[in-house]
Amino acid sequence: MIALPTLNPEQPVLIAGPTASGKSALALEIADKSGGVIVNADALQVFANWRILTARPDSEEEAQAPHCLYGHVPFDAEYSVGHWLRDVAPLLNKGARPIIVGGTGLYFTALTEGLAEIPPTPAHVREIADARRAEEGHEGMLAELDEETRARVDQLNPMRVQRAWEVLQNTGKGLAAWQDDTPPPLLNLSDAQPFVMNADRDWLANRIDLRFDRMMDKGALDEVAANLEQWDPARLSSKAIGAPELIAHLRGELSLDAAIEAAKTASRQYAKRQRTWFRARMRDWTPISLG
Repeated sequence: MIALPTLNPEQPVLIAGPTASGKSALALEIADKSGGVIVNADALQVFANWRILTARPDSEEEAQAPHCLYGHVPFDAEYSVGHWLRDVAPLLNKGARPIIVGGTGLYFTALTEGLAEIPPTPAHVREIADARRAEEGHEGMLAELDEETRARVDQLNPMRVQRAWEVLQNTGKGLAAWQDDTPPPLLNLSDAQPFVMNADRDWLANRIDLRFDRMMDKGALDEVAANLEQWDPARLSSKAIGAPELIAHLRGELSLDAAIEAAKTASRQYAKRQRTWFRARMRDWTPISLG
């Protein structure tokens, strides 16, 4: 059990942390002790077609406290940080204290630092970007970004690089310049109780592996099989960690053991990117040391 300082029951709680670090359990513990509604801040737990593979709270956990913004988006829908901010805004002033928990760092920084009002990307620009990423990787698009954006973007994340390239192509203005012209945040960090979970790498890697094994025991492969007919790797919902690998197994391209190992590797790589983001962007958050 994690020891927390005394919390103000009136102030929102923010819990950020890498995958498999125990964020949801901590949110439930806080809700049980001091009340509140648990609000999702994970970009993949919003999709209706994934529960097991994205480690969404199960029915028993949902019965312990109110939960919002989990599984409310169709599998084939676009869903951005802007959509999430619009969904979370009414929950900040609805009465019950929000306990916002998740691993998508961009959601938290947009919530507490504001989000630039960038025009949506036209379909033809997205198609060009998708094709380039598939054919040549994201390095070419990275090289074409303006210097300031290139310095800020997560250069190891193909989707972040692609998004920055799309913004530049569509607007003629770099993502960094848009970010510098950002409106006030929905929630000032000083008006919340923010925590970031700092997990030891090896401790977390072991938890990731064990959790994926539990997912398989709970029926993750069946869940993926139910998505096979409608599978489109370009969809945002298809980025669920482990989904591409298990799809490859179902198509006869990987053995089950190889697919599981590849999924675990992808999870560990994702956790590394999360931890890097948190270290860089959440220095003013209260750390919770794990492992």
